[in-house]
Amino acid sequence: MEFPNDADGDALRRLAADGNDMARPMAIEFTIAVPSRAAGQAVALAAQAAGYRTSVEQVAEERTWTCYCTKHMIASYEAVVLAQRELNRLSGPHGGQCDGWGSFGNASESTDSDPQR
Repeated sequence: MEFPNDADGDALRRLAADGNDMARPMAIEFTIAVPSRAAGQAVALAAQAAGYRTSVEQVAEERTWTCYCTKHMIASYEAVVLAQRELNRLSGPHGGQCDGWGSFGNASESTDSDPQR
């Protein structure tokens, strides 16, 4: 698979190299840096309405807040970039900004339990 030469493309290449099926959905967790717990909760509500599972946590050592937004989706470059844009649009009014993403992939998931197969 060809991906652009940027941070998102590099992460997608690593997922593919780790044996993940890039044509099957996987849980992708996006991190949103937010200025406070209240801002994080507002972002979480907006993201939930857009189909994300969310949680808000404080990083104790840094005393910063993060809203985690997870979506089960195909890990294509276009989908990942679009999700980050969507989350920036939803979090911007609350002082938030998408700060990256990650996934454990789907290589360990059984295709027998996949309802789409």
